[in-house]
Amino acid sequence: MSVNDKQTILIVEDDERLALLTQEYLQKNGFNVDIESDGRKAISRIVAEQPSIVILDLMLPGADGFTVCRSVRSEYKGPILMLTARSDDVDQILGLEIGADDYVSKPAKPRVLLARIQSLLRRSSQDAGPSLSSVKKEQNLTFGPLKIDNSRREAWLLDEEVELTSAEFDLLWLLSSNAGRILSREEIFGELRGIEYDGQDRSVDVRVSRIRSKIGDDPIHPRRIKTIRSKGYLFVKEV
Repeated sequence: MSVNDKQTILIVEDDERLALLTQEYLQKNGFNVDIESDGRKAISRIVAEQPSIVILDLMLPGADGFTVCRSVRSEYKGPILMLTARSDDVDQILGLEIGADDYVSKPAKPRVLLARIQSLLRRSSQDAGPSLSSVKKEQNLTFGPLKIDNSRREAWLLDEEVELTSAEFDLLWLLSSNAGRILSREEIFGELRGIEYDGQDRSVDVRVSRIRSKIGDDPIHPRRIKTIRSKGYLFVKEV
């Protein structure tokens, strides 16, 4: 079964012409695609319909994209792909901080958009995950009070579930399954986003910061996920 089979995409976009063109292109590539133009209505639809993935524009009537993302994140476990201005780092970082899984700059090239959608869907499926792993066959990892289950895509801290977005879980699993090994940003980008690191994108750094706060790691002096200057990130086995 391909990643496209029976997958439903909800496009939240008030530019009717752009939304219809995107819908047509994605339908030709095997997806079921719905459109919602109002941000407030989108919140209700995302929670009620639980689409496979949401493509979310920022400028919307009713409620902007940030409000939509923030409102549904705790009740919607699927990936959210945010559409941002071409060079607006602030929008991109804020989107990641409130739970977006990835972003594409507008105007998005159809093939680039399709590739990002397919990548997010592969990663969010139950039987898929980052392949760069020193423990490929191991699905459960324990580090003191932190437990990570890749088969269920869940993590617990002191027996309480850690609320993670799909992208945050992918990064946590990638780092933890390579515990004791420094992973460069180039490796992380290639594995999680399927693109080369341009030396400026801060999405990995934002996610690491969010993960640290969620797993009880000190954000100022982290002990579990360490930043290795000029090299990357290191997940420490024992702290």
